[in-house]
Amino acid sequence: MSTLFYSHPACIEHDPGSYHPECPDRLRSVLAGLEEDEFRHLDRRDAPEIELSQVELVHSSQYVEQIMDSVPSEGLVSLDPDTSLSPASGEATRRAAGAAVTAVDEVVGGKASNAFCAIRPPGHHAESSRAMGFCLFNSAAIAAFHAREAHSMDRVAVIDFDVHHGNGTQHSLENDVGMFYGSSHQFPAYPGTGSQSETGCDDNVCNVPLAAGAGSREFRKAYEDRILPSLRAFNPEFLIISAGFDAHTRDPLAQLNVQTEDYGWLTRQLMDVADECCEGRVISLLEGGYDLDALRESAQAHVRTLLAV
Repeated sequence: MSTLFYSHPACIEHDPGSYHPECPDRLRSVLAGLEEDEFRHLDRRDAPEIELSQVELVHSSQYVEQIMDSVPSEGLVSLDPDTSLSPASGEATRRAAGAAVTAVDEVVGGKASNAFCAIRPPGHHAESSRAMGFCLFNSAAIAAFHAREAHSMDRVAVIDFDVHHGNGTQHSLENDVGMFYGSSHQFPAYPGTGSQSETGCDDNVCNVPLAAGAGSREFRKAYEDRILPSLRAFNPEFLIISAGFDAHTRDPLAQLNVQTEDYGWLTRQLMDVADECCEGRVISLLEGGYDLDALRESAQAHVRTLLAV
């Protein structure tokens, strides 16, 4: 079977403003990297728009209405100092979440081995009633609850290796014993959450904070010693990856020293757990990554490994 690849031009058209780090060129860089010949076997599809009723699996109806009503016809609308809406933002965030739930459907249905969704805006900071950290709808959390609602998955896991803690995803999953959230991230750093003491309602949260300056050894040890054993113990039926590549040593928004090859290594480890626990069912969603070359190379390493099933 193939690796599905979802993206859409609307995800490029979302533009939070000049000099904003979460810029359209991020996705252009990922797409250019995945146009190289070694990725010719990707099954490329347009990301569909999600039904807003599905977004309400995670976000309150009032919040969803607020976001959609705030999308401007021109210019920008600021939701907080970091998070803005442009005219394309409503469609972009619906297609980002739509890619996630459709990827779940296709992988569960046996139509593909796994999937990578090259989408923006990212989602892992968005809480049930709050946009923040460049994020509007939390695609990973929506996909997790969709896997339960649409496919009767009792145990769904999200692993988040973005350099920033996914406070929104943890917020959505931590009080549900059928959900698991595991994260490595720089700490202290934005958004200030993700301490090791945050363990969820039934040890269903595993946070491994990494100090500024930590590199490959500490990153891999976080997974080998803590996150992967906890994930195996949870024994998920479906695995969702929040794939942020901003722990890379060249990224300007943080101070970790993860290398490109570490992302390929970690992807292989997560795929091995998926093979053991959930018949290889994995989808991956693009989150952060702000050095364009490092982002492109890291996404290539990640997708190269997804293809090697």
